[in-house]
Amino acid sequence: MPSPLPHRRGPRRTGWAAALLALLLLGCGTPDAGPRADGSGAGEGRPLVLTSFTVLADMASEVACGQLRVESVTRPGAEIHGYEPTPSDLRRAQDAQLVLVNGLNLELWAQRFLDSARDAQRAVVSEGVEVIPISADAGAGKPNPHAWMSPRLARLYVANIRDAFIRLDPANADTYRRCAAAYSAELEALDGELREQLAEVPEDRRLLVSCEGAMSYLAADYGLEEAYLWPVNAESEVTPQRMERVIRTVRERQVPAVFCESTVDDRPQRRVAEETGARFGGVFYVDSLSEPSGPAPTYLDMLRHNAKTLVQGLRADDQL
Repeated sequence: MPSPLPHRRGPRRTGWAAALLALLLLGCGTPDAGPRADGSGAGEGRPLVLTSFTVLADMASEVACGQLRVESVTRPGAEIHGYEPTPSDLRRAQDAQLVLVNGLNLELWAQRFLDSARDAQRAVVSEGVEVIPISADAGAGKPNPHAWMSPRLARLYVANIRDAFIRLDPANADTYRRCAAAYSAELEALDGELREQLAEVPEDRRLLVSCEGAMSYLAADYGLEEAYLWPVNAESEVTPQRMERVIRTVRERQVPAVFCESTVDDRPQRRVAEETGARFGGVFYVDSLSEPSGPAPTYLDMLRHNAKTLVQGLRADDQL
């Protein structure tokens, strides 16, 4: 059995980069102690910012640095592509002063929710992303919405969140700028960390096989190929053609492990493993963070967990 990779609790920083980040964090003040991804906690009296899902709530909380009350509409573990807003969601939207959404056709359910938040400002945090299209068999011209899976592009998300906060609350603009800069420095360091870690995967095994085609931006950043059972969870029918294509690819490429996302049924992918002799390598967190006690309670933890799971799976028969 492979021994687990050591878990790095944070990006390694040296010299001037560490000093700069320390100064930025000091300027940021105390992190938000109010509602975060799960929508629980204190924070009444501050402007309410609602995000469409937990990953955005965690990012926004880092930029808010306690000046705003940040909550996610969806809870950890929710499938966000086909989410149906509840009556309590719609009531909560009426109190929001800002709503943050990913865009790129991710939240097709959001219009009803946004109608309830008619007095709130709105921002699409993926604005400016160079889009990767999903596969042709899912329909020409559709964007892959999962741009946050790239820590490089996540820095663009952070800049868009910062600008939305400044428009909402210009009196605290300096705080939002400092906190966004500090968080962006962490994302830049994490990008280097993941690049180093994923470089350990041998050239002949650099094929990432998942349930949903949600890893395209990460694969593009780190030189991986990608195969999947369905392009987005909103279209999660596993057709016989897609199943056969993935099984054939895994066999031909002798892929040692296949994976699935935390918010969907993993049984189709386990069938691929059974048919091909590959291992089921584990679960990726993509559309949702885990509960606080889980392996991906924050966005940074999520990316580290996914990279560790991927490397362990694709080096399954190596001595790690």
